[in-house]
Amino acid sequence: MMERSGLVLGLLALLLLAMATKPAQCKYYSKTMPNIHRKEKVTHLHFYYFDILSGTKPSAVEIARPSLTRNDTSPTPFGSLTATDDPLREGPESNSTVIGNARGIFLSASQDASQMTLVMYKDFGFSAGKFKGSSFGVFSRNPIWETTPREVAVVGGRGKFRLARGFAKLRTHYLNVSNGDAVVEYRVTLIHY
Repeated sequence: MMERSGLVLGLLALLLLAMATKPAQCKYYSKTMPNIHRKEKVTHLHFYYFDILSGTKPSAVEIARPSLTRNDTSPTPFGSLTATDDPLREGPESNSTVIGNARGIFLSASQDASQMTLVMYKDFGFSAGKFKGSSFGVFSRNPIWETTPREVAVVGGRGKFRLARGFAKLRTHYLNVSNGDAVVEYRVTLIHY
């Protein structure tokens, strides 16, 4: 019993000593940079987004679906979540030059199929041209049945699009309603540094 008491007292003394010792380099470090007002740039981009749900190598794959819609045969039933790695091309033809990809997810967010709306988060990254290695992010609602160019919000960027904000005007160039395959024209306005 005496040994146990000595051990407990020794551990308690060690704990108190550790708490009383001032650790080295414990100060919070922060370096405030001067506010250098950089000139904002406006960049306009034009490309085509290929969202392919069919075939042996689709660029968009359903990853979750509520059990309530398991019998729904539409390509994007309400509540379904889809992961994407869609090519971005210079033109609407399937053989036009790939300039990047849009990776992310979209959620089918409308119970009424006639009001089909997707909520999407996608990172539009460029693998060719003067913006190679840069990307911008979209997080917005996308009402796909709107016939006038619909608008989605640009909420950020990296590389040459650092701190980007802006919008993209979308127009469906091609849509196969039976399998969900689509080609969408994007006209993007980015404000960045």
